[in-house]
Amino acid sequence: MKLIRFGLPDQEKPGLLLPDGRRIDASGFGSDYDEKFFGSDGLARLAAWAAANAASAPTVDVGVRLGPCVARPSKIICIGLNYADHAKESGAEIPKEPILFFKSTTSLTGPNDPLIIPRGSEKTDWEVELAIVISKKALYVSEADALDHVAGYALHNDYSERAWQLERGGQWVKGKSCDSFAPLGPFLATKDEIPHPNDLKLWLKVNGTQRQNSTTAQMIFHIPFLVSYISQFMTLLPGDVISTGTPPGVGLGFKPPIFLVPGDVVELGIEGLGESRQVAQAAG
Repeated sequence: MKLIRFGLPDQEKPGLLLPDGRRIDASGFGSDYDEKFFGSDGLARLAAWAAANAASAPTVDVGVRLGPCVARPSKIICIGLNYADHAKESGAEIPKEPILFFKSTTSLTGPNDPLIIPRGSEKTDWEVELAIVISKKALYVSEADALDHVAGYALHNDYSERAWQLERGGQWVKGKSCDSFAPLGPFLATKDEIPHPNDLKLWLKVNGTQRQNSTTAQMIFHIPFLVSYISQFMTLLPGDVISTGTPPGVGLGFKPPIFLVPGDVVELGIEGLGESRQVAQAAG
């Protein structure tokens, strides 16, 4: 299945993207795609509901806004420098263990919503990433059992304000958590839709120019290991998002660096997970 959420910000309703391309309203199912949904075998219940009701469910017009494909999760966990070439372009050593950091859940936004460049920002940057969504509580999970705790996958742009991330002291979270810095979607594809998540093409363009073009096969740490590793340090809850790192081609890596300004158009996609588009605008 491909799960969507649609409607005005903070008023999103659950929906589905059907194999024939039709978008339907799944409000009749009775649950948003949140922690309670994922933690109560929601995907199986939704599949049963769709089998019985998809043909008669209301259609969602193509012009209706898509929200983030999951309701606000308990946490967004990100993996830093998970592609060797990206570590190299960043001037960093290749990690011996995954680097973990958080994005604020208030950074979550729809896949085609504007990118809001924060007040005072001069180094807002892009990062196309594969995101994992957790299906059930995970603590001390083995690598062999890790995928049993995965609901599916989504496209994510891990926007960063590099000066705040790297030059202001403390943790990376300051440069990662601004409003609009986590567009997620257009949809969540369930695990069965993406049988080989560690072999997906991913790309990003800025103003029509290709900036990132790689594959998830280039990850240093792959998905089962990441889920297992993170679960050694914290409980992963249903609906939690893990963003798995970005390939080379971020603005910071160019000489001189390239950063986003109001009016720039960022387009990105991952094989099997659709595309998204954000237009940069200055904060009000």
